[in-house]
Amino acid sequence: MTSVSPRIRDLGVALGFLPTGPFNAITDVPGVSVGHVSLRGEGVCTGVTSILHGPREELWLRACFGGSHVLNGYGQVVGRDWLSESGLVNGPILLTSYFGVGALLQGLNAICPDTAAHGYTHHLVAETWDGWLNDPASGALRPEHAPEVIEAATAGPVAEGCVGGGSGMCTYDFKAGIGTASRRVSLLGQDYTLGVLVQSNFGDRRNLVVDGLPLGREIGADAVPVPERKKVLPNEDGSIIIVVATDAPLLPQQCTALSRRATLGLARTGAMANNGSGDFALAFSTGNRVDVLAEQPWQDLQALPQRQLDPLFHATVEATEEAILNALCAATITTGYKNRTVYNLPHDLVRDAVERRGQALPR
Repeated sequence: MTSVSPRIRDLGVALGFLPTGPFNAITDVPGVSVGHVSLRGEGVCTGVTSILHGPREELWLRACFGGSHVLNGYGQVVGRDWLSESGLVNGPILLTSYFGVGALLQGLNAICPDTAAHGYTHHLVAETWDGWLNDPASGALRPEHAPEVIEAATAGPVAEGCVGGGSGMCTYDFKAGIGTASRRVSLLGQDYTLGVLVQSNFGDRRNLVVDGLPLGREIGADAVPVPERKKVLPNEDGSIIIVVATDAPLLPQQCTALSRRATLGLARTGAMANNGSGDFALAFSTGNRVDVLAEQPWQDLQALPQRQLDPLFHATVEATEEAILNALCAATITTGYKNRTVYNLPHDLVRDAVERRGQALPR
């Protein structure tokens, strides 16, 4: 899954101070893979993205610890209640359209091993609303897309922008979709990686901030047309799903702490968590893997001391901010349902703003 789309760093913006992983993607976390299924056609602009925490053959029977946080709850992450109750992530995480959740759940039920289905598994399927560019009545997403997107998952570079679950998504009134980033940290003599992947679909243009620059105010409707989606009922504000992964050994409540910090990275881009926006974050750690059907105590579990987590918090904020901006940079102008068109973020205007700031800094 090779990505050739431009990213925010290609435009002269290097966010934060922590180093990135080799792909600057969630797949820099060992064992994590990502897959996309993108659907385009007459009135269809949708899809699904998968995030796998480990090998396919172990997805349901070997769990890792996880947690979640809700900044504003206008949306749904199916299975989040059991994640909160058990602290376990087993099975894939799927990101998709509001209109595809039911079909994908059917697909997951059809392929989930019976022993796992009766061993305390609840599928994690998260959604954002793509009904501006995608026909809500198309029924494009089907149960068979669940195994397809799991099979499509690979390590390495991650395709971003108008792909998978991000196919029909918009952010700050520009085309957006899937974005990812990663950071590396050292803790107690060990090196760890933290990665973030977002399905981004929220915000008003006037609020967009890029590395502290209020670019949203500078790009008016005369330069880049603003979609009229908020003038047409249902006037949804959109949503975002943030998924954080790390190989640092963490307990469930520590994963929950990471998921809360992800919303700080969201805020750094200008998000306001509007009433009609669903702002959800999930986090999981591959540092421990446990047998969900075990009849003996789990042994040899590891966890970092709570007071040592600050570098991971910093990594989460930086990677979340960059993942959202990567989703904006990678997306391209898209025409979908009812011939509606959403325009991409103009790269030249970002470069110009970065250059002007550099010239204004004291020498």
